[in-house]
This record gives sequence, structure tokens and C-alpha cells, in this order.
Amino acid sequence: MATTETKTGDSDDKIFVGKGEQPAWLTLGLANRHGLVTGATGTGKTVSLQVMAEGFARAGVPVFAADIKGDLSGISEAGEAKDFILKRAKEMELVFQPDQFSTVFWDVFGEQGHPVRATVSEMGPLLLARMMDLNDVQEGVLNIAFKVADEQGLLLLDMKDLRAILSFIAEHAADLTTQYGNVSKQTVGTIQRQLLVLENQGADKFFGEPALSLKDFMRTDSDGRGMVNILVADKLMQSPQLYATFLLWMLSELFEELPEAGDPPKPKLVFFFDEAHLLFNDAPKALMDKIEQVVRLIRSKGVGVYFVTQNPIDVPDKVLAQLGNRVQHALRAFTPRDQKAVAAAAQTFRPNPKLDTAKVIMELGKGEALVSFLEGNGTPAMVERVMIRPPTGRIGPITPDERKAIMANSPVKGKYDTTIDSESAYEVLQKRVAGTAASPGTAGGAAAGEGGVLGQLTNIVGMIFGTNRPRGQRLSTGQVIARDLTRSVTNKVVGGVAASLGKSVGGSLGSSIGRSIVRGTLGGVLRR
Repeated sequence: MATTETKTGDSDDKIFVGKGEQPAWLTLGLANRHGLVTGATGTGKTVSLQVMAEGFARAGVPVFAADIKGDLSGISEAGEAKDFILKRAKEMELVFQPDQFSTVFWDVFGEQGHPVRATVSEMGPLLLARMMDLNDVQEGVLNIAFKVADEQGLLLLDMKDLRAILSFIAEHAADLTTQYGNVSKQTVGTIQRQLLVLENQGADKFFGEPALSLKDFMRTDSDGRGMVNILVADKLMQSPQLYATFLLWMLSELFEELPEAGDPPKPKLVFFFDEAHLLFNDAPKALMDKIEQVVRLIRSKGVGVYFVTQNPIDVPDKVLAQLGNRVQHALRAFTPRDQKAVAAAAQTFRPNPKLDTAKVIMELGKGEALVSFLEGNGTPAMVERVMIRPPTGRIGPITPDERKAIMANSPVKGKYDTTIDSESAYEVLQKRVAGTAASPGTAGGAAAGEGGVLGQLTNIVGMIFGTNRPRGQRLSTGQVIARDLTRSVTNKVVGGVAASLGKSVGGSLGSSIGRSIVRGTLGGVLRR
């Protein structure tokens, strides 16, 4: 099929990103091979991100991006025909046409966007341990807490649920140690303290219901354009571990939920991960292996992941090898580490005989970049020095009033705005404690209350056979009949007691095997 170029510079199957000696095209069919946008502060990374996000949206591809500084919010409003924009567009033989894109704002704290929530169960023990910076021993105890909750069918929705299950395993540490390994109250106490730190960082607003449905990210507007989902992250960035773990959780959810798509003609979703170095800083090897696995395999789900950071060396080699589309803005080599970063960045590109890549990286001006996108059968193109095209949306942040107007017309307005407190582990365990502590008034009654179904059966049988019957009290006619029938069909009664007991105990233990929660690659729940 012939390729048709539009007035925006894009074509049917490519996004026009910039121009040097020749145009730089990002092929939609290869966009799910992931990418990397790097460069020093102030060199134009955010504008490059906006240009690509606009191109994807025009092509009908939904976009998710974290907005650290607020500048990316301008994509929701039409751009302004400023002199430097018109000049750059003219140099690229483009007709500048201001444009705006359907945008949904999200905010973990619910202040500048729709609230984003996940349940504790969905987050899973691996990512939660990362979020709380737990050591191996503490992470092991946290895994036991999740295991017990999963087997008992206890939903862990919010922070109070997690506190309740931790208290439960601390109280039953002796019993659990023989089955799962050592559980000490001191370790549980340490985890509880880390939970308090996490709550102070705002995590209590993140955990709960209604949990985010990732399908709400994968929308198109009435014109068939992809929705641009922006996570307001200026406040969230004050807690780097929370920020990085939240975005990693989103990636893992996409990986687990989406079906295989092979190599579609365009991605189902493009995910921009700004300040990507936070994801890899001090990450344990086990987590790094899982991250590498998710990045490698999520391509086949039709999701393109683009990491945005300052230096290519911020990204581990195993992950870097998966990133086929590269945009490199200027780097400054003031220190030995900077010089190493420049050399490493130059070596990641397919060489161009016309360019001294390492030298050019340090000479690039604002808005310029070295670009290498995948072409043809998936091989990287030779690196080219390119001037990035001007975005058609506004460059810079929007006003609070403009944000309010956008949120008022949002397709998810009202869906996530109100917190729901469903019955979960906290309430269930509270009921168990209340049931155990209940005192009907007599010692026999207390025992029956403590024993649940078994206790009530014991009390009835005791009354019939006289073991629990006060001296001198006669049996009623019904009780006499029950006694005679019971004596004649003892086996049936025993079977009935066993069946009732099985229902009672099996409901919380035996049949919980069927209710056990299956967890995915990063420990999140495979299925809500």
C-alpha cells in the first residue's frame, strides 16, 4: 500500500519526528520495539517526547506519559504560532497547524487529576517490598503474609488490610513458623514501621478501591485519535520509590492482562517512563531480572515502552538491548563519568561514516538530537543529526482553569473520584476476633461461641445426652426422639457433624485452595 504524507508531516504508517540531511521517521509497525530518549537537562527531551506522543495520538494509538514538571500538559491545548516555531517548521517544509489532543489527567493524590488506585493484592509482595525498601528477611515475612491471605481468601485492598494480616501472622507466628519458616514479631514490627513511612508519603491514597482499570488508558476519542493519558507526577516524584514502583506495577499489569498481539501494524499503547533511572537504582537482581523479562515480552502484547532519562548508562545493558528506537540529545562531559556516558551513548548507535558520534553528542544545540529508528526488517538505521520538529500542541504547562475544564469533560469523570471501602481482610479478621471474644453468658455458651458450628453442635449433643443438661432438667419429647434417633444412627450423625465441620473449617482453609490467588511475573494478581 502506498504511503500518503499528511500536512502534519506524518504518513499513514510513520511518524515524522525531525529532519537532518534526510527526514527521521518512526515506523508505527516497529514502534512496539521500545525506545530511549536521553540527554542532559534542558536539551529538549520533553519536546521530543511531546512530538512522538502527538504522532502516536494522530495515528490512533493511546499514550501514557508521566509529567514530572507539568510541561507535558500543554499537549491538551492548541499550540501557538510563535516565531521560532514558524521558522523551524518552514526549514522542514512543514505547514504549522496548531492542534490539541484529547487528554485525561491522572494523579495518585487526586488533586490535579483523577485518582489512581490499586489494591494491595494487585501490587503484590515483590513490588511492595521494593516500595518499602525491605531487606530479604523482611520481604520473606511479607511474602508469608500474602501467602496466608491468598490461601484464606482474604482480600488485601488497602493499608488497613495489610496491617491486619501482618498483625494476624504476628499473633500466630509459632503456628506459621513450622509451615512457612521463621516469623518473628520483631520483623513484623519493622514492616509495620515501614508501612507508616509509606503512608506518610501518601501511599494510603494510592491503595484502595475502585482500582484502576487499564482499559481506561486504551481509549480513542470520537475522531479516532488515541487518548493521551498524563500522570501528574510533580508531587509523586518527592517519593521516588513510590513513583518508580507505581509505573512498574502499571507495566506488569499491562503485561499480565493484555492478550498476545504479535507484531501489529501499530501499537495498542505507548508508555513513556520519565526519570527511568529511578526504576533501576539499587534494584535487587531478582527484580532486575523480572523487569528485563517484562520489557522483553511486553512487545508481543502490542505495547511500546519508551524510557526517558539523562544518560544511557542509567539503563542496565539487558534492558538497553531491548530499546530499538533512539533519540539522543546533548550530553556534557564535565566529569570522568560524563565522558564515559558520552562514549557509551556513541557506541549504542549504528555508526555513520559522515559523523563522529561521540563528538557530535557534545555539540548538539537545544532541539537537536542524534536519531536512529528501526527500519525495514527491524534493523537500526544509521545515526543521523536531526532537528526535532515543533510540536503542534502548546509547549509548556496549562493553567489550573484549563485543567478543571478538561477534567469536567473527561470520559472517566466520576468513575474513580469516590473511594469505596469494601469488606476485606481487615473487616473479616475483626469479625473473627469479635466472634471469638463473644460471651453468651455461660461457660458452655462461651465455648459454643468460640467453636462456631462445632461448638453449637457440641452443645446440642451435650443437651441430648445429658452431659451439658442441668441436673433435674427433663428432656422434651422432641429431644427424646432426637436422642433415640441419634443413638440408632450414630454413624450418620458423626458423618453429619464431620460434614458441617468440613463446611466450617473447609470454608476458611480446605476450599481456600480453590480460591488461592494466582500471581504473575512481578507478584501482582493475574486476575481481579
